[in-house]
Amino acid sequence: QVQLVESGGGLVQVGGSLRLTCAASGRTNSGYAMGWFRQAPGKEREFVAAISWRGSSTDYADSVKGRFTISRDNAKNTLYLQMNTLKPEDTAVYYCASRDSFLGGPARTSSNYAYWGQGTQVTVSS
Repeated sequence: QVQLVESGGGLVQVGGSLRLTCAASGRTNSGYAMGWFRQAPGKEREFVAAISWRGSSTDYADSVKGRFTISRDNAKNTLYLQMNTLKPEDTAVYYCASRDSFLGGPARTSSNYAYWGQGTQVTVSS
């Protein structure tokens, strides 16, 4: 069974940076696209970024484009999200997710993802 564990969240001031990490276990994730989503209090879960299985293709929500970078290290079975120039509206629980479609492309819709981590809290203070 695939397990995803996020880490790296925390409290940061406006304009600061954080790097989230998602460690996968249970299978080699190198053949599967992965993504990051977030959910703020009282709001629905939303797409943040996604990356293809090889890392050659990425996609970002408009709200984070130019500030966040998604990457992966398939040798380590790990996904990353580098977040720079953080804003208060970035405050949310961040989740990593993995598709179950072998060699499938990155996707923005949460229903395309079969496996989810437990989430890590990111709080940006002003």
